[in-house]
Amino acid sequence: MNIVIASDHGGYTLKTQLAEYLSKKGENVIDVGTYSDVSCDYPDFAQKACALVLSKEADFAILLCGTGIGISIAANKIPKIRCAVCSNVETARLAKEHNNANAIALGGRIVKFNEAKEIVDTYMSASFAGGRHQVRLDKILSIEERQWKI
Repeated sequence: MNIVIASDHGGYTLKTQLAEYLSKKGENVIDVGTYSDVSCDYPDFAQKACALVLSKEADFAILLCGTGIGISIAANKIPKIRCAVCSNVETARLAKEHNNANAIALGGRIVKFNEAKEIVDTYMSASFAGGRHQVRLDKILSIEERQWKI
């Protein structure tokens, strides 16, 4: 599996730990930054990672910032990206089963490494349930395609 991973400074440490963990499990991890804990802007890294998901160079993205919230908001501005903030295994499982999320976000200051491993493993082992959930995803897509005049 090809997994793109990205963070700002607030998620840097956890990103590094997860990248190493996933690589040791045999996953192909594409790290698009940041590469230090120096302050930087999460939207830049959300864009880099999500571009690889949309081009199908990555199967999904793991995005990290201090809380997971900011980077998920940035990612969700990109059409066809469905990024879910996951704080436990239940949200990770449901993100995939109900929302077919193609990106998950974690908070580097919120989630401990052992929890993060379980969250990522749960997400990766889950499958999209389809059915009524597909109807909802189709409605989300129609919202994305609408021409908004603000």
